[in-house]
Amino acid sequence: MFACFIKYIIDPGKIKESEEYAQAWIKLVQKYGGIHHGYFLPGNDADEFPKTDFSFPSMAKEGEMNIAVALFSFSDVETYEAYRKNVAEDKDCKVITERLKASRCFLRYERSFLRPIF
Repeated sequence: MFACFIKYIIDPGKIKESEEYAQAWIKLVQKYGGIHHGYFLPGNDADEFPKTDFSFPSMAKEGEMNIAVALFSFSDVETYEAYRKNVAEDKDCKVITERLKASRCFLRYERSFLRPIF
């Protein structure tokens, strides 16, 4: 098992578009054999979050408000490669990808593969 961690730089003015993209992509990962653990987007004024400096105050720094992350996992590389092949041909994937390009809600991203420790 391994996880794919994606860090997005988003346009904070396009949170709604980011949410729509996230909801569509969660379904695609699940449809093609993965387990999606969610997208995590910046909060808004209505959200109540704790202060960021609760532990190690001398090292704490307020995080940027234009960061979003996604985490999903696959049982093995073969399943992931099949997902990549299938999703590239999926009609829903093509639609949401075109919407992403038009909205530019995600400006860039970084992808990392991680192994779990339980």
